[in-house]
Amino acid sequence: MILQVRGVSRSFGDVQAVRDVSFDVEPGSMVALVGRSGSGKTTLLNVIGGLDRPDTGTVLVDGADVTALDEDGLSRLRREKVSYVFQTFGLIPVLSAAENVGAPLRLARMPAAERERRVELLLALVGLGEHARQRPGEMSGGQQQRVAIARALAASPRLLIADEPTGQLDAETGRSVMALLRGVVESEGVTALVATHDPVMMALADRVIRISDGRLEGC
Repeated sequence: MILQVRGVSRSFGDVQAVRDVSFDVEPGSMVALVGRSGSGKTTLLNVIGGLDRPDTGTVLVDGADVTALDEDGLSRLRREKVSYVFQTFGLIPVLSAAENVGAPLRLARMPAAERERRVELLLALVGLGEHARQRPGEMSGGQQQRVAIARALAASPRLLIADEPTGQLDAETGRSVMALLRGVVESEGVTALVATHDPVMMALADRVIRISDGRLEGC
């Protein structure tokens, strides 16, 4: 299994955001994590990706125990195995699309020629080959999210975590982004865990996990 979650709980004061959650995810699949606002989706994703620590339980990503890693280990995990796509895009405004996509590869010290080839391939994959020099402010919301997806794929992660990736987009643009996510799972061989409430994304997913009041309804 690429992802193994065992008995994870997380509280904030008196609020128990995630309660004794356990599930596995197979490599190369796209899983939709479905629940209303406040159901615990984002907290669970943050724990899985090492952005937050659980009160109890363990998370293994590609064999690495995320809950046992120190800060250096977590940084390495996020560089090498786990990438994120957020609702708010998170692009660097002063950089072009190509520079945003290439940023993780610069941090990984990939040689310039190899980096440029990878960036060109990824922008073509998300349908933005002709927009490489545009900055985020010159692009639509859908285009910015496509750049964010390309950036998330830059370092060939094993697990892609997307938190409501179409939440800022209109319905038609959201559908195209969701179809793109489905496509990159297949073409890049990445595993995707996507928090959503969109029925189109649920239909595209290999599996749907439902969460309510911090507990899984069934998986």
